[in-house]
Amino acid sequence: MSADLVTVDLLVEGGKASPGGAMGPSLGPLGVNIKQVVDEINAKTKAYTGMKVPVKITVNKKTRNFDLEIGIPPASALVLKEAGLSKASGEPNTNIVGNITFEQLINATKAKWRDLTAATLGAACKEVLGTMVCMGVTCEDKDPREVQKEIDKGEYKDVLAKAEE
Repeated sequence: MSADLVTVDLLVEGGKASPGGAMGPSLGPLGVNIKQVVDEINAKTKAYTGMKVPVKITVNKKTRNFDLEIGIPPASALVLKEAGLSKASGEPNTNIVGNITFEQLINATKAKWRDLTAATLGAACKEVLGTMVCMGVTCEDKDPREVQKEIDKGEYKDVLAKAEE
């Protein structure tokens, strides 16, 4: 990386970044237009409102231009959003706090897919279902492990094929 480039990593609330907090002191000395940075972050993270989103800002100190790299919230945050929950269960084996439909599972999985290791949507859904086990969130009113087995048996084959189109 060039000596003229400085990278700042931040965690911001989707769609609600502000020049306060860590952003102002981190970017101010670099001479970049902070309002422009905040506006662009908010535009690019609007879909993640209510979730913490990793953002990498690379600033060229000479030109004062910047590039943004927007990360993806954790799978757990995407599941919580789909379930309309503010937090997961502290006792996931005994206290189920929410349920999502298979369609909502697909929505959360598609949002996270580029960060997952899975080659297919079905395999990616199984990864997210694995996260749900630890959260106390069910899918189609079933234990996530049961839904993983149903995916393996091909029970959601048509739904997954349609979602991949």
